[in-house]
Amino acid sequence: MSGKLRDWARALKRDVHAIYLASRDPRVPWYAKALAVAVAGYALSPIDLIPDFIPVLGYLDDVILVPLGIVLVLRLIPPQIMAEHRASALVQQDRPVSRIAAFAIVCVWMVSAVLAGWLVYGHVAA
Repeated sequence: MSGKLRDWARALKRDVHAIYLASRDPRVPWYAKALAVAVAGYALSPIDLIPDFIPVLGYLDDVILVPLGIVLVLRLIPPQIMAEHRASALVQQDRPVSRIAAFAIVCVWMVSAVLAGWLVYGHVAA
């Protein structure tokens, strides 16, 4: 059971990346791009149809609506274009992850936060 769920999650992750790649393709219809943006916006938005603080039901809309939106977007994108972008997403998924680059980015954010705090403290204390 957990193997099937893991495979489904990997396929969903690949498809989301492929949708992102397809949304930048000029061959994809505008309405598919618009729906892809709406689905991504809903998935990332803190505002939900059912608030998350309601037990079980709060996350149910995210678990049902987002995958259904993704499936609908996949159906609106022509199959040959989607196949190209799935293959591209699969290749990019297998690329090694640079932990050094991630560490560098975290360091830049930390230095920026410290600098911002120092500047705010300098204005407040003065």
